[in-house]
Amino acid sequence: MKPIYKQTYDVAVIGGGVSGCAAAVAAAGAGATTIVVEQSGYLGGTLTNCGVGPMMTFHAGERQVVQGFMGMLVERLKSSGNSPGHVPDTKQYTPTITPFNAEALKLLLDQALEEAGAQVLLHTFLGGAEVGGDRIKGALVCNKDGLNTISAKIFVDATGDGDLAFWAGAPMDKGRPEDGECQPMSLMMKYCNVDTGVLKKYILEHPQEFPHLEGKEELISQDIPMDVEGFQKEMAEAKALGLMSIARENILMFATDRQGEYILNTTRIIGHDPADAESLSDAERVGRRQCAELDRLVRSRIPGFENAILEFTGPSVGARSSRQLRGIQTLAASDILDEKRDNAIAYSGYPIDIHNPKGEGTMTAFLQKKGGWYGIPFHIMTCLEFANLLVTGRCASATFEAQAAMRVTPTAGAMGQAAGIGAALAASGEVDVRKLDPNAVRVLLKAQGAYIE
Repeated sequence: MKPIYKQTYDVAVIGGGVSGCAAAVAAAGAGATTIVVEQSGYLGGTLTNCGVGPMMTFHAGERQVVQGFMGMLVERLKSSGNSPGHVPDTKQYTPTITPFNAEALKLLLDQALEEAGAQVLLHTFLGGAEVGGDRIKGALVCNKDGLNTISAKIFVDATGDGDLAFWAGAPMDKGRPEDGECQPMSLMMKYCNVDTGVLKKYILEHPQEFPHLEGKEELISQDIPMDVEGFQKEMAEAKALGLMSIARENILMFATDRQGEYILNTTRIIGHDPADAESLSDAERVGRRQCAELDRLVRSRIPGFENAILEFTGPSVGARSSRQLRGIQTLAASDILDEKRDNAIAYSGYPIDIHNPKGEGTMTAFLQKKGGWYGIPFHIMTCLEFANLLVTGRCASATFEAQAAMRVTPTAGAMGQAAGIGAALAASGEVDVRKLDPNAVRVLLKAQGAYIE
């Protein structure tokens, strides 16, 4: 048996998305022996595996409330020419967006974990948990070595769907309370060779067709990556002709860091469960069919896309929500809208953003004052049932509405850094994570460059 399966790590992070990477770097930086288990052949989660972009948002008004590990990533992307950094959101849905090059991000995450001294095991799928009393003893994994167990003092579930927590027996909820429906999944599309000049010219000449951009002509005219939400008429006409099955009323697109390259976040896969193997498989097929419909529409009807080249779909379908931990604390919509920040270990200015689980429409609840922000409590990542489990990212303990705000990448990364520090503290002192003092985590977060009030 290989040494990785014989030893007991201080911290095992299951999931190598940005939240898991942040947790691993933070834990290793605090002195913990750390391993990351990731099912893909690269790190980055939805940003690299699902084609999601840009990152949004690091800011609340002009205040950058997400720093630390996530801030370091952006700086490295900028310095290597793979991101323009934080630029104004042309729709002003959020203060800023952060476009980036996904291929560069893969490499930078490799480097960050190597520098921190964290071990990474790619192409490794979680398949279960060994439990004894109130502790997880091991994570059952499958890879080219066959079936084995990763042992650790503290486990961080960064799977996005709460897989480790669920298989260990932690209490979980799924979807909205009234019907269990999750937000719809989406399969991203990425195009290059889009004529941005033609696209911008059309928008500026037809502002009434782009209500989210109307009045923001100065921003649209700048030489910055642009996001667009519109073309409602074209979508409606395609549906009327039986050419479109996407249960969405408009097209949403985001420019990347590269000239003429756009991500379309428009497919809407309803009635599917990201935490069910059969349903998830079908979601991939439905997503590809929707992408084919959308591809035909944008090439024939959307100015600037006449000679566009479809680079890829996916590569994997992306989920907005699935399982949620029932934690010691639960983040609620009122905590967000009232901007509660007491003893927070992470912050966000992103609004409540719910894509209709049943079809068309997106519900947004903005904070009461422009530039407001709210805090994420440490103990939404812990549960009463386990002494050595932390659950980070979008599957931490939150109501359906609150999860729709805290699910985005910068917030998930900030939570991951806090989870990693908490895991290292618990491992070094043989401490029950349920009893960790958030203030001790906050002290080390600040030392690692995170934004802490």
